[in-house]
Amino acid sequence: MKDYIYTASLAVPVASGQADQAKGMLETALLPANTIAPPEKLGGDVSPANGIYAAVGKRFLDVAFIVLSLPVSLLIIAFCALALRLEGGDAFYRQPRLGRDGKLFYILKLRTMVMDADAQLEKMLAEDPVMRAEWDATQKLKDDPRITPVGNFLRRTSLDELPQLWNVLTGDMSLVGPRPMMPDQLPLYGPAESYFALRPGITGLWQVSERNNSRFDYRSKVDADYARTVSLIGDLSLLLRTTSVVVRRTGC
Repeated sequence: MKDYIYTASLAVPVASGQADQAKGMLETALLPANTIAPPEKLGGDVSPANGIYAAVGKRFLDVAFIVLSLPVSLLIIAFCALALRLEGGDAFYRQPRLGRDGKLFYILKLRTMVMDADAQLEKMLAEDPVMRAEWDATQKLKDDPRITPVGNFLRRTSLDELPQLWNVLTGDMSLVGPRPMMPDQLPLYGPAESYFALRPGITGLWQVSERNNSRFDYRSKVDADYARTVSLIGDLSLLLRTTSVVVRRTGC
């Protein structure tokens, strides 16, 4: 099986025996200019936590949670999808993300933006230098005009993430882990050994922090911190903190 290393939108296949060496060389070369901490303080050169929970228990927790929550989750997703259809346009969308070991998968989410969001983004960035600078630094816009009224509610409550339970069930994601990264964000992220050592998560350290104000160097650091300390208590704590984010409607 091939590992894939992504730079911008280009995917380069590498023989599995050479993947680790090539990945390290590429990520070192692509260390972003806005990185303010040395690589050893970011997402590179980490030793992921070992133990029964990291090896087996974490996956068991993922599957058990989905099975137990499925009736309620499906009902909520159905109501949200209906609201989006009534607002106009498709209810769901899929987008490529990088997973464990650099594997490409397609994330499933409830649509929160207008149907021609990509075209509108290019037009806005071309016309507004301040908006362009914000996007280049964080790959997000704090006040994104493309978000629809229903989409805004879904984001504030993080309900747009619920369809990712399917990605967790298929093994591409976990309940808790690094925020799923798009392939063209890898140059901004920098050294990514800690990210590639884990399944991306629906929630995690970064997802419950000041997300709109966070740079990619911060994401890299918290992903490395999480990779070193994976535990049942830590994951349950992050799930509880996520519940607080949903209740207080501070998601994005």
